[in-house]
Amino acid sequence: MDPIFIEIGPLTIRWYGLLITAAIFIGYTIAERIIKARGHDVELFSQAAFWAVIAGVVGARVLYVLTSWQDFAGDPVRALYIWQGGLSFHGGILGGVAAFYYYAKRHGAPIYDYLDAALPGVALGIIAGRIGNLMNGSDTVGRLTTLPLGFTWPDWAVGFPGICTSTGDLAWGYCAGEIVRGPVHLTQIYGALVGLILLVLVWRWLKRGTPGYAFWNFVLAYSLLRSLIEEPFRLNPLWWPVYQNDQLGIGLFTATQLVSIPLILLAWYMLRRMGEKRHGT
Repeated sequence: MDPIFIEIGPLTIRWYGLLITAAIFIGYTIAERIIKARGHDVELFSQAAFWAVIAGVVGARVLYVLTSWQDFAGDPVRALYIWQGGLSFHGGILGGVAAFYYYAKRHGAPIYDYLDAALPGVALGIIAGRIGNLMNGSDTVGRLTTLPLGFTWPDWAVGFPGICTSTGDLAWGYCAGEIVRGPVHLTQIYGALVGLILLVLVWRWLKRGTPGYAFWNFVLAYSLLRSLIEEPFRLNPLWWPVYQNDQLGIGLFTATQLVSIPLILLAWYMLRRMGEKRHGT
């Protein structure tokens, strides 16, 4: 639970960046094989995937910074420190889809096949990102809880600053109350579990072979799983405070949960539409 993987003189390699980079390379290798198996031009996909990764990372960082501006207002330059963690999944998806859409329009690329092929890498990225968050300590932190599964961060976990009990926020700087290290929901592990479930499901969806079927199932499942397994327990602002239990460490609804509602409906509609086309109705 130390953000630094290794330091060699002035060179510092962080867990977050290392794991995300590994997920990208492994995900690309898998995607290339899927594209080849579906009979498409691997070279064109490689070009599109390169720009999709760039656009995805930029989109993920921009949306994260916009929705967490209070963390950067005092030092806006920190918004560029992407290696320290802080990526929005929805921003990443928007950026990646935009790049693939451009290639579909410009070069006639099969956008759904490209999106389907990228899904194993996306699931790996979720797992890698959450493990990186765990090592950072200050990312995607869980709420304080009295439940038996609550985790108290050890003193040697240098990335975790503790929680200021007077504000309920991470103890950056001055804190008028006690600073505690738990017990909290270990939401980084909850998030990694979401990614693992999706990784298993993706292989099943890809076997269907229908372009876009895996993609829309992924959107639907991710929105549901994150909203139910991870998001209620994260120390995030409640954009629509319908329910909050400070003893159990549960809160509804965060921005992610609210955004998930239209995404679930859209994915359900698209899957139903694809089913109707498949049966010729």
